[in-house]
Amino acid sequence: MYTGKHAHLRPLQPAFIMAGSGEIVTYRELEARNNRLAHLFRRRGMKRLDHYSIFMENNDRYLEACGAGERAGLYFTCVNSFLTPGELAYILTNSQSRILITSQLKLDVAREALKECPQVELCIVVDGDGESERIVGLTQATAGLPSTPIADEALGTAMLYSSGTTGRPKGIVRPLPEQPPVQNLPLFDFLIKLWHYREGMVYLSPAPLYHSAPQAAVNLTIRMGGTVIIMESFDPERYLQLVQQWGITHTQLVPTMFSRMLKLPEEVRRRYDLSSLEIAIHAAAPCPALVKDDMIKWWGPIIHEYYGATEGLGFTACNSEEWLAHRGTVGKVLLGDLHILDENLKPCPNGTPGTVWFKTGSPFEYFNDPAKTSEARSPDGSMSTVGDVGYIDDDNFLYLTDRATFMIISGGVNIYPQECENLLITHPKVADAAVFGVPNVDLGEEVKAVVQPVDGVAPGPDLAEELIAFCAQSLSRQKVPRSVDFEAELPRLPTGKLYKRLLRDRYWGNKTSRIV
Repeated sequence: MYTGKHAHLRPLQPAFIMAGSGEIVTYRELEARNNRLAHLFRRRGMKRLDHYSIFMENNDRYLEACGAGERAGLYFTCVNSFLTPGELAYILTNSQSRILITSQLKLDVAREALKECPQVELCIVVDGDGESERIVGLTQATAGLPSTPIADEALGTAMLYSSGTTGRPKGIVRPLPEQPPVQNLPLFDFLIKLWHYREGMVYLSPAPLYHSAPQAAVNLTIRMGGTVIIMESFDPERYLQLVQQWGITHTQLVPTMFSRMLKLPEEVRRRYDLSSLEIAIHAAAPCPALVKDDMIKWWGPIIHEYYGATEGLGFTACNSEEWLAHRGTVGKVLLGDLHILDENLKPCPNGTPGTVWFKTGSPFEYFNDPAKTSEARSPDGSMSTVGDVGYIDDDNFLYLTDRATFMIISGGVNIYPQECENLLITHPKVADAAVFGVPNVDLGEEVKAVVQPVDGVAPGPDLAEELIAFCAQSLSRQKVPRSVDFEAELPRLPTGKLYKRLLRDRYWGNKTSRIV
């Protein structure tokens, strides 16, 4: 969130606006906040390449919590704000964080986590008073510190963690060259071009700021001198209202958000003027084809899809026209060489799914975990993977089909459940769906669907039979769920990631699941 020259060129322009409260923070104020916190880091002995963490909801102090580290040469870890104390403690310890920044809303969780984290020297509460030498209020801690830059400014960057949807979260760390913060990392210079960012843009951020895509998008909007509108949480109609209210030009969403907007009544969807939108990026998970088609019919050519693993291994992208021509999950590779390989690391024929491997476009490691880093790399070290499964068609377009960790083996047949999930989510009575393997004595595993019905739809055997029949119309027999269970709400993160592991583990009990 480096304000740089824009704090001087446009000091009174809003750097960001909180959607709920309407609070405006100008470039001049954000610059001063960033600098004061950077001075506090130095006063506490934080030096280049040290680590700290941020654990809080979207609020008006989040950007300075990141921006201070970005100009002090530090790695900052933005932690999922929905974690339990034990989960937070694991990340604080694993990331070697010396400082934790949190809010009043998350302070109770932070206090509990700190009991297990003696290496965390200081906890800063951004919107409250201090209560001890270890837990201090931001305003008091930075009072009297300069609003001008620290003398030894250096570029810092985020060290984010995987979502932990299939196992323990893993820290992804990139090399951080010793350079001033005005110089961007090459990866982010590439993203500015890919996402069509420009001066004067107005960016709507509907997702949690702890996630990698919003982190990058908001950061680069500030670097371009644009204005960010930050939603405290996503609501489909409120999102459309904000596009009209602020003349939004750029935005980034996840497929779940598309789906929830499409389920709004037609008269609600048509109520708002979206003509200011120039480009809408969607990412984080593959988008069901029918959902994408309906969004293009509604929003037209502004929709662009990109695939880039959290680790930044490489990118592919396509626009609406390419999608309509190919209906591929994403387009051609733009950065890094992509390969589809089988379990023996042999190339798969076009149209045959395999593991997606990249020749690394942005070097990375799993922090302090050489074993995991090795697992994600080919034996010769020339390629990396994060376990995505997909295939390439004859026009060299990539289609993502699932994650290898979610594959079901039923009677010796490999089944990727995402195809069934994508179909179920299009049913008018389904708000959300998860499909995974559960134990079967004869087959090893069988296909199970867990569904969240839309409001007003009663779950039960009749709905289960209806959904199974619906799937059987489009899927081969082995891919159709043998049974359907119902939940009031699936454990999906605001980022769009589904904690499928939490659902699946209920059915395996003490049995050893093949998936780890």
